[in-house]
Amino acid sequence: MKNDVMKKAYYPKITPELIAEAERLGALPDDTIDLSDMPEVTDWSNWTRGKFYRPVKRQVTLRLDADLIEWFKAQQGGARGYQTAINAALRKVVDGERG
Repeated sequence: MKNDVMKKAYYPKITPELIAEAERLGALPDDTIDLSDMPEVTDWSNWTRGKFYRPVKRQVTLRLDADLIEWFKAQQGGARGYQTAINAALRKVVDGERG
């Protein structure tokens, strides 16, 4: 139920008119599309990687050493957010391995 509410909040209803418009635009050759009101981006100095990417989360049962859990909780100033911190630490290791 929660996901249905979120979908309604973030995605407009796709009407037959929007589908027809998307198909019409998709059939146009690239060189006929007018991009004059959308200049090419040449300065990428302020870009952010993965800004709109949200990985799929899965709930798992994982046994960790008690001192690790307490350390992450202490870093977060309490119990909330420690799982996110553990996920971020694991992500940093994995991304480092991928190079």
